[in-house]
Formats: sequence, C-alpha cells, structure tokens
Amino acid sequence: MKQVLLDLNSGTLFLEEVPVPKPHRGVVVRNQYSAISAGTESSLISFAHKSKLAMAQERPDLLKKVIDKAKTDGILSAYQQAMSRLSKPEPLGYSCAGVVTDTDIPEFSVGDRVACGGAGYACHAEYVSVPKNLCVKIPDNVSFRDASFTTIGAIAMQGMRNAEVTVGEKIAVIGLGLIGLLTVQIAKAAGCKVYGIDVDPKKIELARELGADVASNYENLNEKFLAFSSFGADKVIITAATASNGPVETAGDLVRTGGKIIAVGAVGMSLPRDKYYNKEAEFVVSRSYGPGRYDRNFEERGIDYPIYVRWTEKRNMEAFLDLLSDNKINLDKIVTHVFDIQNAVEAYDLINTRKEPFLGIVLTYDTTKTQQTNESDLHTVHLNQSSGNVRKTSKTTPIKIIGCIGAGIHATSTLYPNLVKLPVRLKGIATATGLSATAAGKKFGFEYCTTDYQQILKDPDIDAVIIATRNNLHAKITIEALEAGKAVFVEKPLATNMEELLAVKAAYEKYGGRIMVGFNRRHSPYATKMKEFFSNRTTPLLMHYRVNAGAIPEEHWVHDSEQGSGMLVSEVCHFVDFLQYIVSSRPVSVCAEAPKSEASNLNRLDNLQITISYDDGSIGTISYSTAGNSGYSKELIELFGNASAGSIRDFREITLVNSKEKYHKRNYFTQEKGIFNELQEFVNNSPVDIQEMIDTHLILLHARTSLETDKKILLHGNVSDANG
Repeated sequence: MKQVLLDLNSGTLFLEEVPVPKPHRGVVVRNQYSAISAGTESSLISFAHKSKLAMAQERPDLLKKVIDKAKTDGILSAYQQAMSRLSKPEPLGYSCAGVVTDTDIPEFSVGDRVACGGAGYACHAEYVSVPKNLCVKIPDNVSFRDASFTTIGAIAMQGMRNAEVTVGEKIAVIGLGLIGLLTVQIAKAAGCKVYGIDVDPKKIELARELGADVASNYENLNEKFLAFSSFGADKVIITAATASNGPVETAGDLVRTGGKIIAVGAVGMSLPRDKYYNKEAEFVVSRSYGPGRYDRNFEERGIDYPIYVRWTEKRNMEAFLDLLSDNKINLDKIVTHVFDIQNAVEAYDLINTRKEPFLGIVLTYDTTKTQQTNESDLHTVHLNQSSGNVRKTSKTTPIKIIGCIGAGIHATSTLYPNLVKLPVRLKGIATATGLSATAAGKKFGFEYCTTDYQQILKDPDIDAVIIATRNNLHAKITIEALEAGKAVFVEKPLATNMEELLAVKAAYEKYGGRIMVGFNRRHSPYATKMKEFFSNRTTPLLMHYRVNAGAIPEEHWVHDSEQGSGMLVSEVCHFVDFLQYIVSSRPVSVCAEAPKSEASNLNRLDNLQITISYDDGSIGTISYSTAGNSGYSKELIELFGNASAGSIRDFREITLVNSKEKYHKRNYFTQEKGIFNELQEFVNNSPVDIQEMIDTHLILLHARTSLETDKKILLHGNVSDANG
C-alpha cells in the first residue's frame, strides 16, 4: 500500500510502499478519504527543514536528553542514537474515513463505514490500523469525504466544550481557517450569536455564508464589536495559528467582564495582565480532541471513561458526525482541493508555496486496485534489494540467514546497526505497523518487510530469528520460533511471569534448538576483564551494582502491566544477569525491599534494592532508582574479594586493583556494552548456559514476590521447585 511520509532529516515528503498493518485492539480500515490539517502538518514539515541547531533551540527538552546521554554513554553513542531517531520516517495525517477490512474486536464488523482519528493511526495511507476508541461509525447519509474531517472537527468541538457555551451567548471566533469555520458552524448549531474575525476578505465572506452573524477584519474592530454586543463577548475562541501575541491581545479587548477565552490554535500566549485582570477573564488552553487524548489506556488499550466524563475524544467525534448528519455543518464550501494519494506531494507543495488560496484539502484513494489484490500479499513488501551485508568468512564461522521481529528504538539504534557488521544475510523483518518495518528494512538491507511475523517463522530460508518486540510477546514468539525450528535471539526479558518461563522451558525441552537472551552487558570486554581478574579467587565476592536509571514517564509502555511489567522485570534483569555472569554460582535466596514512606510517590518496582545470596557464599546487591538525577553517572559496579577490588562505571571506565597490579582504562567517546559481541556469539553458535538464563529470571520473578510479601525467598535450583 502507499503511505505519505516525511523524512525528518531532510524535510522531504515522499510516497512509500508499506505493508498493510494488522489490527490491534481495533480495526484495519481501507481509506476512501483523508483530510490534511494544513496548520499541524505544515508545522512538522517546517520543523524537519530546520538545521539540527535550530531543532535543538526549538526543542531544548530533547537537547537536554541528548546531553545527559552523552555524559553517561559517551558523545558518539548519544549522537548515533539521536541520528537513528531522526532517520525514521514520520507518518503524516490524523483524520480519515473508509471501510473496515479486518477487526479483532466485536464493536466493529468488516464492511462498516468508519471515521478514524489519531496521529500515528489515521494516517494518509491506503490502509490504517486504528484502536477502537479512535474509530466511530459514519451515519448512512454522511459522505466519506465529509467524514474524513471528523477528527479535525473534534478539535473544534473540544474548543466549544471548554468554552461551556449556552444558548444565546455572544461568541467571537478569531481566525477563520479550517477549524475556525467549523467552530463558527458549531457555535451557530448551539444557538449562539457569532462574530468571525480574520485578515482574509475571502474567509470573512465565507464565514458569513456559513452562518456567522457578523464577520470582519481587525480594522476598527472594537467599535464594530460594540455594535454586535454592548457588553463584549461572553466567550472568545482563538482558532488562529501564529507566533504573534496579537490574538490574545485582541481577545482581551473583546471579552466581557467575567468572560472566558479559549485558545484552540497555537498562538503566542504572553497574556496582557491588565486587560485580563481588569475583566477577571478566564483563559483556557484547549487540548486536542478531548479527554482520552495522550492516555495510553484510552487510546491504545481501548479502556473507555465513565459517562460522567461526558465528552471524550471519541464522543466528540461522534457528535461532529451527528452535526454533519443533521446538515448543521456544511463542508462543500470549505473543501477547496482534492488530490489523489499518488499526487499527495503536490498537495503539500500547495500548502508550502501558497500559490493559490486553500482551506480544506483531502486525499482520495483508488479502492478498486486494493480490492483486486490478494489480501495476504498486502501484508508483505519485497524491497528489491540484495543483502549486501553478507561478508566473506572462514569455514568455521557459519553464515546465518536471519529474520527479525520488531523495529523499536533499541533495535534500530543499537541491535541492527551491529548486526549488519556480521557475516549474515538479513532476509525479512516484521513489525505491527509496517512503516517501521519498511524503514528498517531499507536502512539495514532486508529483502522483504511484513506486518505478519508468522511470515518470518514460516520462511524456510531463515534459520535464526531476532525478537525485539515489546516484553509481553517475547515468550510467545520464542516458543513459536523454537517450534518452527529457528535459533532464537530474544531481547530481555525472556518472560514476564512464571507461567511464561515454564512454557519456554517446556518448549526448549520439547523442540530443542537454541535460545540466547539479549543480556549484552555480560559480553562487554569490561565484563570479560573483570571476570578474569577474579577468576582464581578462593573467597566469596561482595558485589554491588548501583543504577541511577532516571525517570521513565508513567505513560511509557514499559510501565504497562500487560506489555512491559515495570522496570524490575524489564530493566533490572540486565544487572541480575551481570552478577550471575561474574559470580558463576547458583543463587540460593533473594530479598527485595523498596523505600517505605506514606509521603513518597516512588514506584516500588522502579526504586528498590535486591540482595542475592549464592551457593559459594557470595552476596550481590542491586540498588536501582529512578529518583536520582541524570547529571550523575548511570551505572556503577563494585566488586570486593580475595584481597582484590574492581569497578566499572557506565561501561566506559574500569579499575581493577590487587596486591600485584592495578589496571585502569577509560573510553571518552562511547560505551562498550557488548552489543556487537553478543550478536557475534549468537551468529557463531557460541555455547549458551540455559540454566544461568533461567536463574536470572527466577531471581527477578521472586524478587517481585519478595517485594510484595516483605519476605526473603529461597530458591531451589530449578524452575519447577521455585514455582512450587
């Protein structure tokens, strides 16, 4: 299928052939129309055209993250990850309408006419995958063209909700672009008197045609408005888009004493205090489509709000469609341009050059072509490129044909850049959305990309699979890959609960094969050096691994109880495994504690200390916290025993000391975390200690139990005993 994409590095717009996505808690929709939001989308394009310095100045929050990462990971590592993020194409569009072709929920059926919303979901593409709370059914008498404006209409609806208008109120609308003209019509439908304001005489005239009681430019505006309302505007809704502070100045002049001003558009917001103070005016910034926006539970997981949250983004979308159905909204005079998806670049050229006036711009899709295509073929795109990353190698080093599942940040910035340095052939890559699969496939030299990961498992050429999905899929796909006879490299953790761990163990015993988990730190040359230094010890070790992790936003998927299972399982596994590697001894017991304070809002799974005892008498502690500061080093490992001491700081600096020698090394530019080494060992079929891998997960899962019960947990050496 075709999709409109933006290259964030160059600002170039292009059409890409992308696999059709699969449904996930929602529907797949074959688009008939999608509406371009000129303001929002052109601002993103404008951002992409800026220099890297200008980008940094515009987004100082992101710049700080890069600087902090450079302090801990090294300049080169931070730069590579930042560039990797920019190299991924950005989908455009967030409002479309079409027909459901696939669904995994009962609320929608194949053939339903629907309107869809949401950036990253309702894109300019022939097919889109949309969660159920961002999808609404279209009334029979509403056209696909008009319904494609539903999400944009929901923005105008939410502005009206925030205004809390009542019948008969006097409303001023500043800015008569697409959202402004929709707002004018919604306000009239709500029984209000409306005054529209703009600098463009054509938009002013159109506002009058669409129902505005009065519309004018800014000339002598205060006098004109007094004729409209002697006491001023009950509500002023700003739908203009400008960096200028002019709209909020004007709004302060027009609003009545005790009135309300709502900023829907992105405008300068240096409020003139005297104007607002003297009138005790209320100022509200309207957020997008309504409650539910930016909430993962609502948008991704489909968990709706109770009805007392009356106007969610989904209900705003439905209300806008009702207004269209009742002929309260007229889009015939607003839609000025229609482009076929094949000519989408021309549509954006019109927006950027403004070579002729425009308002509503829609893209159309040739549905006859996609209907004639075999449905299964739509989920795979052959990239017509050879795997140029296959290199000459010795007879003792097998060349593997590899398929990859997942293309998130870690995979594309860390795993795959190292994978292409190895003597392998990259055959296929699968992701849920298709877009990330296509981008990664082209960048790293895969032969095809797909949204059906079963294609990877069924491919007879592929003998090894790399699984880099979200945590909840690791165990499931590992079991399926073992059953398919594939060697498996799976990112950590292997399992998020005991049931999954037992299932993987059973599959390994039944099908055989090979599993390697992405615990990269044990493969670092620093780790190798430290293990060798303490290898001839005759006494137990005292080990401490301190992690100043930095806060992970609560809305991040890693905190999701289903997808991520929290930082204990998702991240602390790295540090447990490192101690396992160093000590080379079986764990005997585990005890986990978290800070206790009624006043503390610390997440117990993100801020804790774990103590592990081993059967050789060694003790390891892991102190993990997200409550520190990113200006301090992230990881510090310290070992003591056998009249020796050693430390590793951020995998950039190592110090080892005993009575005979002192070893010190520091890397200023990058970390040596062992990513390349672990992949090389996987490709070379190096031995894997399955029991050690299981022990690592046992410690993690029982640490969680210890945290919940405030008890030390004894381990008995195998999964079955531990589970019992």
